[in-house]
Amino acid sequence: MRKILCMLAVSTFIVSFMLSSSSSAHPSEKGKEIALSKQLEAISKQTYRYFEDFTDDDTGLTYDAVRKTEDGDIEPAKHTSPTNIGMYFMSTIAAEESGLLSKKEAITKIQTSINTLEEMETWNGLYYNWYYTNDGSLMTDWGQFISTVDNGWLSAGLIVVGEAYPELKDQTSTLVDDMDYSVLYDPEVGQMHGGYDAEIESLTDHHYGALYTEPRVASYLSIGKGDVPQDHWWRMYRTMPADWDWQSQTPEGYTETYDGIDVFEGHYSYNGQKYVPSWGGSMFEALMPQLVMKEKELGTDALGLNNQRHVDIQIEYAEEEGYDAWGMSPAATPEDYKEFGAAPLGIEGYEADGTVTPHATFLALEYAPMRAFENIQTLKSYNTYGEYGFLDSVNVETGEVTNAYLALDQGMSIVSIANYLHDGVIRDYFHQDEIGATPENLLEREEFSIK
Repeated sequence: MRKILCMLAVSTFIVSFMLSSSSSAHPSEKGKEIALSKQLEAISKQTYRYFEDFTDDDTGLTYDAVRKTEDGDIEPAKHTSPTNIGMYFMSTIAAEESGLLSKKEAITKIQTSINTLEEMETWNGLYYNWYYTNDGSLMTDWGQFISTVDNGWLSAGLIVVGEAYPELKDQTSTLVDDMDYSVLYDPEVGQMHGGYDAEIESLTDHHYGALYTEPRVASYLSIGKGDVPQDHWWRMYRTMPADWDWQSQTPEGYTETYDGIDVFEGHYSYNGQKYVPSWGGSMFEALMPQLVMKEKELGTDALGLNNQRHVDIQIEYAEEEGYDAWGMSPAATPEDYKEFGAAPLGIEGYEADGTVTPHATFLALEYAPMRAFENIQTLKSYNTYGEYGFLDSVNVETGEVTNAYLALDQGMSIVSIANYLHDGVIRDYFHQDEIGATPENLLEREEFSIK
């Protein structure tokens, strides 16, 4: 009897030990998640200060960028773009969702911007690339270009506003309806032109031919609006055709037929991982569209899966290069602005010189949250965190930090955080609108050749 009791006691001890070990391991992971969430809330608050301090009170237009001089003075770039305006809208909604603003405050801010938009000069309802922030007048110093991709982000921001705040829906819908993307579409090629140059009255010779790049948002919502046909989606390249030997890899894959269109489902490979490349291998080309598009939720065998591969390979590539941090994407540099990427991920890959940008980490949040958490700590160790959130870039080889903030990158960061903390709230707003919902089948049906 004593032997049996002894055995029972030992068994009880083992079970108790296993349970306590299990429960102590679990809070550790849970603790990291809680710490990440709290840190993201603080970063979001700090980041939104950029939009509070550098948006014109009268027009509601946000400065494109600010730089700090060696003396600590602020040098603002007092012009803005359609993308910046769209990101300001979504950032303000994100701030309200996070409790940084009241709904009334958010609507008031956005209403000011919309009133300005209604008075700004346009071409077929589409906006030019640059406007002065003090009065919304056209900035002609840098030409008079109407960009397909930039208008796409403004349309996306307006659509999100209309769903977040029904009080503004009539105004936002009118602006979006007036933005006629059909004038940028080439029916012979089945692709969008890069844009229109009003000075020479000509569409660009180049098209946005690759699907897995940032302009896919404009393509998606143009289909949703009915401005371009649905088969436009299938006429973009997943990889370039295999016999186009100028590209960085010879793609492998097979042909599938969607809606009567033959699509070459090609892929590249890196260390045994298959993926569809972007143009330059940067994080924002790959992941900025999923700020509004439900690629992870609906494109589980295509865009969502490919997003995960790009995050994984960005991290792996940085490790192989010996970088302390990861996240390569176009960013401000001490001299100007430059495109960076993980070269293997690009059709024509951008270079990597050790420069990483924090917005890339935030874009990757939903695909690698714990790695993002670690990367945030590493980036902070380089003194990149300032009064408006993270400065725009740091070279982890030299330690040189770029003393600048960009509206686009601040916007991508705060919207990414909102989507992570609030279950894809910005995407939900976009897809609640008919424009966002109508083409969902395009995301659901496709299967890339990367499984």
